[in-house]
Amino acid sequence: MAAARDDNDDTRMVWIVASITVFPDFPKPDQDFSVPFHKPEVFRDTIGLFAERYKGKGITLVAGIEARGFFLAPTIASELGAKFVPLRKPKKLPGSMEEYSLEYGKDRIEMQVGAVEPNDRAIIVDDLIATGGTLNAALKLLVIVYCDIRAGAEVVECACVFELPELKGREKLGKVPVFVLVKAN
Repeated sequence: MAAARDDNDDTRMVWIVASITVFPDFPKPDQDFSVPFHKPEVFRDTIGLFAERYKGKGITLVAGIEARGFFLAPTIASELGAKFVPLRKPKKLPGSMEEYSLEYGKDRIEMQVGAVEPNDRAIIVDDLIATGGTLNAALKLLVIVYCDIRAGAEVVECACVFELPELKGREKLGKVPVFVLVKAN
C-alpha cells in the first residue's frame, strides 16, 4: 500500500512505513491511514527526519494544520528553535483571527492576528497531502498581502508524512515544494 520515498535509504523510513496502518473507508469512502505516534520510536524518527531536513535553513515559523499537523509541528518547531503557529478550524482560537476559506467554501482555517511577521521563513506541516485544498488555504493564509500592506511569511516548503499522489494535490500549491516521507502506491 505505501512505499518510502525513492530517494531515501534511511532505515528509519523502513520502520515508519512498516508502522503505518490503513483503514479502508474510514471516516469516509476511500482510505485513511494512521502512523502510530503512540510508539515513541516512530514519533522520534518522524520528527527527526523533518528536523534534519530543515535545520540550518533559517526556519522561524512552523505552521501546523489541525488536527494531525498538531502532532508534529510543535515538536519540529522546538527542534528548530522556531515558533509554532496553529492553523485551526473556525472559532477554536481566542482573539482576532485571519481566515482563509478552503476550496468551494466548504470550510475555513484561521490563525491569530500577528502570528506571522513579514520576515518569517515558514514550513507548513500536515499529516497528509491529498487534494491539496487544505495546504493551499494554509499557504494563502500565511503569505497573503492584506489590505493594510502587511506581507506574510515566505513559505519554504510544505511537509507531510503521507501523500496520495493520484489526487494531484501538489498542483494546487504552485511553485511551493512539498516534502513527503511516504507516498501511497
